[in-house]
Order: sequence, then C-alpha cells, then structure tokens
Amino acid sequence: MIARAGAGPLRRLVVLRHAKSAWPDGVPDHERPLAARGRRDAPAAGRILADADCLPDLALCSTAVRARETWGLAASQWGTPPPVRLDARLYGASVAALLDAVREAPAEAETLLLIGHNPGLEELVLTLAGDGVGSALDDVRVKFPTSAIAILAWRGPGWEALGGGGALLTDVIVARGKKSRGDKGHHGRGR
Repeated sequence: MIARAGAGPLRRLVVLRHAKSAWPDGVPDHERPLAARGRRDAPAAGRILADADCLPDLALCSTAVRARETWGLAASQWGTPPPVRLDARLYGASVAALLDAVREAPAEAETLLLIGHNPGLEELVLTLAGDGVGSALDDVRVKFPTSAIAILAWRGPGWEALGGGGALLTDVIVARGKKSRGDKGHHGRGR
C-alpha cells in the first residue's frame, strides 16, 4: 500500500460506521442501542483492525449510544485500547464537522479511528479519497453499511493538513460477527 505523496509520517484514518442499531419504541434516536447483530458485528470490527495491524493511537467517537457501544465492543478485542474522545459534534455530522474533529487530533496519533454515522462518514471517505486500491472507492459509492470500515492512508505533518482528495483509500471491509443459535434476527433501518 502506498499513500499519496506528501511530507511527514504515514498516517491512517480508520472510519468505522457504528454497528447495527435497534429501534425500540419511544427511545430518542441518540439513545438507540445496538441490536443483536450489532453486538456481534462490533467485536468483529475490533478483531479485523487487530488482524490488519491497524490499531488506533486515538479514537474519536460520536456520543450516540450505538456509536459508544460499537467503540466499547470493538476496543474490547485489543489488549490495551487507546484513549477515546467522545464528541457530540460527530452525531449526525456533516463532512465539514467531521473534518474539524479529525483536524484537531494530535500529530502524535498516526492512526486515528473515527466512529460515527451515515451519510456523513460515507461522504467523508469519498471526499478524502483521491484514489483507491482495487474496487474500494466503488464499494463505498455503492454502500457504506453498518459496521463498515474504511482505511485511508496519507502522509502529512499533522491532521490539520488533511484535505479533500489527499488520501488513498486502501481498504473497505464490512465486519460481520457469527450468529449463534440463540440469536433472533431483527430487520431495521440504520443511520
């Protein structure tokens, strides 16, 4: 994998859409928890990142319950999880708001994990990726489902230098955990 040319260390932005959420009656959107499938998929996302040697130095996470639960279950798969910043701006965020949060990350964090929601995350990946490996860009254009992981690589002195088209989309993976015999399926919709 070769990141786009630039000065500075190789940096990776790992974008993780929260896992599948439930839709309990009377629960505000911000407070919706993960569904059974989400509770299976979120740890799978953590294992995928560990297996890919793509563990973050810092995580930025939406304050929504489903995003926080995704973070907790994914990070539980690592020996020592990195620090996490819960950021209310990431809930329902536009590309500009997501970029603001990313650009505030310290330069010491060479791998940054961003956990949030669509459509903002999908739009952010497409905005930042100047190119992609294989079918990665087309895959994101078609669908960026719950528990999807996009890995963007670039070189820069600090996160404040990240801009549109400045990264290479190296991988897109959709984490799916194995269903156990006792799980009941639930069909829902997710943001």
